[in-house]
Amino acid sequence: MRILLSNDDGYFSPGLERLAADLAAYAEITVVAPERDRSGASNSLTLDRPLTVRRAPNGFLFVNGTPTDCVHLAVTGLLEGLPDMVISGINLGANMGDDTIYSGTVAAAMEGYLLGIPSIAVSLTSKAGKHLETAAKVIVDLLLQHRRQPSGAWLLNVNVPDIAHAELKGRRVTRLGKRHKAEPVIKTQTPRGETSYWVGAAGAAADAGAGTDFDAVERGYVSVTPLQIDLTNRADMPRVAAWLDARVETGANA
Repeated sequence: MRILLSNDDGYFSPGLERLAADLAAYAEITVVAPERDRSGASNSLTLDRPLTVRRAPNGFLFVNGTPTDCVHLAVTGLLEGLPDMVISGINLGANMGDDTIYSGTVAAAMEGYLLGIPSIAVSLTSKAGKHLETAAKVIVDLLLQHRRQPSGAWLLNVNVPDIAHAELKGRRVTRLGKRHKAEPVIKTQTPRGETSYWVGAAGAAADAGAGTDFDAVERGYVSVTPLQIDLTNRADMPRVAAWLDARVETGANA
């Protein structure tokens, strides 16, 4: 089995190194990751310049682009054969609720899914990263389960509490929760006297009820959220169609 690993924290991330080491016993691993931290890059592709791929001393390949660039390049020509799975992570910090819209970790997995490959994004829900081994074991278990019973081309967003593996309560299939709006921007001044801005911190959880990723992690469970790409609001289509028809009638009578 061939697995493509990527992330958004950069090829030097301890989470990526731990995951690659633990998965190597079960599959052929290729790492293609950004040359630097690209957290928050979302699904951006680099289209205004060529990209370069270099090899680190540990064998990891790194790209001067985004997480999406890394997976796209790997799958569409860099690798000799297609991977059987794309795994992105282990991210340091949660990717739950609205975070998934901005997350480069999720975006790397999403690119694999868009290219028809089963993909997993995995995050440890603490920046401290004390228990990377827990998240790595969770992914190994999912991989072995997939090998026993292939699940098709899905996209899973996995968030793992930063606790010892023995302390996990289990796994729960969850939906995305929702955060309050972000904190205000932080104004600072450059040494040249110009005003600059830091994007504010993410808001606290607003929808963290039963069934959400926030709730599962808070209770000590691994959160597994199946994601989809189709952004169509199907429930709203009849209302918009009626609104358009009303505008046409109003215009005709004007």
